[in-house]
Amino acid sequence: MKKTLLLLPVLLILIFSSYAQDVKKQSIETSINSATVYLTGAEIIRTKKINIQKGRTELVYTNISPKINSRSIRVTTSNEVEILSISSKVNYLTKVKEQPRIIQLKDSLIIVSDRIQLLADQTNAFNIEKQMLLENTSIGGQNTGVDITALKEASDFYRVRTLEINVELSKFKKETTELSLTSYRLQRELNELNANNTYTRTEIIILVSSEKATSSDIELKYLVSNAGWSPAYDIKAEDTDKPVELIYRAKVFNNTDIDWKDLQMTLSTADPTLDVTQPNLQPWYLNYNTLVYTNNNFKKSYGEIQISQEEGYTQNAYFNDIQNFESEIQITDGSYAEVAVPELSAEFDIEKPYTIPSDDKPYLVDVSEHELPATFKHLAVTKLDKDVFLLARITGWEDLNLVEGPANVYYAGTYLGQSFIRTRNVSDTLDLSLGRDGKVIVTRSKLKDYTKTQFIGNKRKDTHTYELVAKNNRKSPITIEILDQIPISQSAEIEVKILETSKAVYNETTGELKWQYQLEPGETKKIKLSFSIKYPKQKQIQYKQQKSRNVRYF
Repeated sequence: MKKTLLLLPVLLILIFSSYAQDVKKQSIETSINSATVYLTGAEIIRTKKINIQKGRTELVYTNISPKINSRSIRVTTSNEVEILSISSKVNYLTKVKEQPRIIQLKDSLIIVSDRIQLLADQTNAFNIEKQMLLENTSIGGQNTGVDITALKEASDFYRVRTLEINVELSKFKKETTELSLTSYRLQRELNELNANNTYTRTEIIILVSSEKATSSDIELKYLVSNAGWSPAYDIKAEDTDKPVELIYRAKVFNNTDIDWKDLQMTLSTADPTLDVTQPNLQPWYLNYNTLVYTNNNFKKSYGEIQISQEEGYTQNAYFNDIQNFESEIQITDGSYAEVAVPELSAEFDIEKPYTIPSDDKPYLVDVSEHELPATFKHLAVTKLDKDVFLLARITGWEDLNLVEGPANVYYAGTYLGQSFIRTRNVSDTLDLSLGRDGKVIVTRSKLKDYTKTQFIGNKRKDTHTYELVAKNNRKSPITIEILDQIPISQSAEIEVKILETSKAVYNETTGELKWQYQLEPGETKKIKLSFSIKYPKQKQIQYKQQKSRNVRYF
């Protein structure tokens, strides 16, 4: 029994030794052929023709990103090569060749550091000399008088030399400050590069078996994190009689520790984590498209701005994207925001290859360009803003697989600012603001002859009358929509009466007044608005709206 126990370990050692001798190891160096970049994450594809020996071979793929999702590894082979197992491990001992920029930064830091040290040594030497001068300013002895000539010569020497030392010390201090700033900037850039140039790499080990020596095209796919893309648009309109040009771009970032060189890319809106999971239908809820938040005295919802007063009535004005008080969704570099994507995943094949370094910086990639039909109209809410805004209503956008994101807006070759494309609307029309149009003017002025205050018993009656004048200074006809409002009473003691609206469309719920006109070139249109408010004379109503702004007091 003892012999059996003693022989069993020996037998196992012989079996594993024989197995180890049968398995050949082969190190594989590959480059990235292509990638599918998702909004978050990317699928890397490496393809290479590999000579496989007869029997079992352990293929060790080196220089793989440490940001790999090991469960996502997929391997495809050809020519009857059988895959027996797939595994991965992190090789902490792998030394990655330093980037030329890192070497350059290190050399520059050494030069700057040596110069700073030299300046410190020179400063120290001059300070010692200056101290010696100060300690040896005594001329003559206690019993010996001072020769005037010697005193003058000594004074001149101390003054001139002290001045020379102070001038040199000032130069040293200034140069040291400049060099210290340079050293800080170099070190900061070096830290960023080192952070993205770690010395860890993953190895993927694929155990294959072949009945004979052969050559096989092996495709390796895997997912990595710390990469992705976000949409970026340019919207260009030349004039109101021309279509709108939509330029679709993507900002692609790579922080996988592996540079993507001349990469053939596909951008996708799919979720790579769901690739191996069957889809499940979730409840489909319908609700009004509303995004509400409060900021100072503003309460803003999509398509509407509600401005609350300190006293009196509440004002509602349809603004769409007319004024940028604050963006409803703000995206900054390095931050994440939830956006709407097409219900069915969309993919965009990028025609030309791009190089995306692993530095976590966004790189612009051209996706597509489109000319879209659009109708234009002008909108004025002169009570809130003296300018008139030009709006474009774009159709045909729903087939472009747009992802919500920021858009740079240009009109007639002029950059107007940044808007935001929202695709959550069920409408087939995409409304965009093209900014302020100085060629269309709408003024709003109070008619003093028709504005008065009367006291009737214990009541006060205020009559307000305004004239709105719209003028088209363009060389082509325009459609203009003008908005104003009538206050809404929230108390039985406050009586609001409409006197004149110039045939406006009136919304009794919100108090909104809407006029829409076709104005020919040079045409002017006048609107008269008048209403009265009757309330107890011992009380006060605040008519003027107030906005919050920061101010610095001295």
